[in-house]
Amino acid sequence: MESRPFQVVWPPAELARLRERLRATPFPRVPEMAGWEYGCDPTFLAALRDHWIEGYDAEAAAAGLNRHPQILARIEGLDIHAIHVVGEAEGRRPLLLTHGWPGSVVEFLDVIGPLAFPSRHGGEARDAFDLVIPSLPGFGFSGKPRAPVGARTAARMFDALMRGLGYPRYRAQGGDWGAAVSAWLALEHTASVRAIHLNYVLVQPDASPEMAEETAWKAAFDASQQRLGAYAQLQGTKPQSLAYAMQDNPLAQAAWIAERFHDWADLRERPFEAVFGTDRLLTNIMTYVMNDAFTTAAWFYAGAAAEGIRRMPPGRRVEVPTALAAYPDPRSPFPPRGWVERGYAVSRWTEQPRGGHFAAMEAPESFVADLRAWGRETDG
Repeated sequence: MESRPFQVVWPPAELARLRERLRATPFPRVPEMAGWEYGCDPTFLAALRDHWIEGYDAEAAAAGLNRHPQILARIEGLDIHAIHVVGEAEGRRPLLLTHGWPGSVVEFLDVIGPLAFPSRHGGEARDAFDLVIPSLPGFGFSGKPRAPVGARTAARMFDALMRGLGYPRYRAQGGDWGAAVSAWLALEHTASVRAIHLNYVLVQPDASPEMAEETAWKAAFDASQQRLGAYAQLQGTKPQSLAYAMQDNPLAQAAWIAERFHDWADLRERPFEAVFGTDRLLTNIMTYVMNDAFTTAAWFYAGAAAEGIRRMPPGRRVEVPTALAAYPDPRSPFPPRGWVERGYAVSRWTEQPRGGHFAAMEAPESFVADLRAWGRETDG
């Protein structure tokens, strides 16, 4: 594997053009008294655009990303971007952290320090991990595949990335597509994977619900898909039609992405703007806009469908020790433990009181605490 150092650079001329596009983009007609009911709240989006133009410090955001060592690794003819932090573990406890859609490596910025250098953040040095945080193929700063790929391909590429960095055995964590990548690493690259930690169950057992609790969960899951899953159906079948509408339209991309963050966040105790912070939300959006990555990231759904990644192969089961952190995720209800155990060797299960789909961003303290405890349990 060939790799080279990387830093985020957003040229001033491109930032100026972005602001021009934002100023020039008209708003469509909106229903009377519209909020989030029909899509992205127009009042929120107007305020986001104003801040993006006048208040958002893109140079500071890029510098924040560049505080962490980054690489581009050439794998299967594609550049894979990754943050690679050698922490207090000094190579002994490698951990792969994988984001999902519409996230990015930005999801993990608040947990890098506590996970890599715990003694600097109120913890113990023995809990430190070496961190590898890649951008999925087609996402963010990674290269763009010639055609849609999904989580099985990403798992194969990320296993090559970890081994190329000198980590023949490692732990893997993920939510959303990151959960699928972690599961397929455990299924198809078992010799490399010491243990996995999931805060979402995307790759499901090849079994039908049997117990009453499982049947009730499946009904709730199906209802959630009907209510919140239209984007996935579109991106999994006709992503290019969406791409035509989104191309060179940063405000439209922001609306599409922000709607998912709003609908999937735990908003029971805090308003949306307080959960992520406007600047952090915009930095995540910028990884799509400034890299022309919206289209190829949306392709990932079609790639996943082609690869058949959502259901385990008949008779297969993840035998790698698996930890589950069940957050109150509005995207879909967390499945019951008995159902998960049909497909995973569950070694740890924690019920988290708060935090939604974007666990590392929404509840970084509990996310870090759970990974530290899981790390100790899998040290043997």
